[in-house]
Amino acid sequence: MHCPFCQHSDTRVIDSRVSEDGATIRRRRECEACGERFSTVETIELKLPVIVKGDGRREAFDARKLRLSMERALHKRAVSEEQLEAAIRAVVHQVRMSGERELVSRKLGDFVMQEMRKLDHVGYVRFASVYRSFEDVADFREELEKLERDVPASETQLSLLGADVVSIDKNRKK
Repeated sequence: MHCPFCQHSDTRVIDSRVSEDGATIRRRRECEACGERFSTVETIELKLPVIVKGDGRREAFDARKLRLSMERALHKRAVSEEQLEAAIRAVVHQVRMSGERELVSRKLGDFVMQEMRKLDHVGYVRFASVYRSFEDVADFREELEKLERDVPASETQLSLLGADVVSIDKNRKK
């Protein structure tokens, strides 16, 4: 490791610490030539698949882009940073475990949808509306009804379609 101060090529490790999640190692180093100290962080670098977009373009997988889209869907929702981090890690793990060199963006979207559904139903529907390109209110209603059917009533999240919405919908059909 080159010293960032004098560019000398010989530095020695003074101290090493593993992060809480075990994914990184922080090393404290000292330059043999100038005596300056600095820190480095080591992480595992695994090659993630290239994402193939709907129009055929190929992009490198970007965890920051994933985080941004999930944060946008979860805006002002009661989801902690730890829960979001765990969901992002789960998606990255699924992408990594796919074993593919190229992954269709639809498959990545499905991985995200699975995790969003576990995190927050409103965030899930927000994400689904963009991911599935909802055209009108009927698309939202259809997704909400499917979610209501599939999700056990014992879950802690509130009902997506309250009794008022269902009764309004029934009155419209008359």
